[in-house]
Amino acid sequence: MSDLQAIADRFEIEALRGEFTDAVMMRDYDRLASLFTEDGVVRIPDINAEAVGREELRAGVERLQGLWDYFVQTTHPGTIQLEGDTAVGRAYISELGHLRDGSSQLNYSVYHDRYQRTPDGWKFAERVYEVRYLDPTPLAGSAPHAAGAPAHPPTENKSSTKGSR
Repeated sequence: MSDLQAIADRFEIEALRGEFTDAVMMRDYDRLASLFTEDGVVRIPDINAEAVGREELRAGVERLQGLWDYFVQTTHPGTIQLEGDTAVGRAYISELGHLRDGSSQLNYSVYHDRYQRTPDGWKFAERVYEVRYLDPTPLAGSAPHAAGAPAHPPTENKSSTKGSR
């Protein structure tokens, strides 16, 4: 494998991991499912959960996200070990959220990943979610929409700012 191909593969896998977090944060379940191979798997051993295949993945994530009032996930780069058309890696996760039942949590976790090159680019073949730290202490903050503000920040109307300097 050429050095340029290895660089491109690593870049595409990092983009895949970023796309996953964005799809989760934007609650875009179809896009999230599309990031996996047809028989892709997500395992969360701490809650004895497993979803196999895109339909199960999509339904499972939508069901879990329905439990949250708000949820924030950030992904931090980890390792990637290329092995031809497959790769393994880890991504480090920080999450916080408030559930609709009134409980909340902060956690730090690791995704143990297997990736597969497909005709549509790199996809997740498997993600295993391992919680390394969990803090169920009630969060002191809230999401702005929970306090009555709009769920999305207003967009700037650029036409109204012309000539205002």
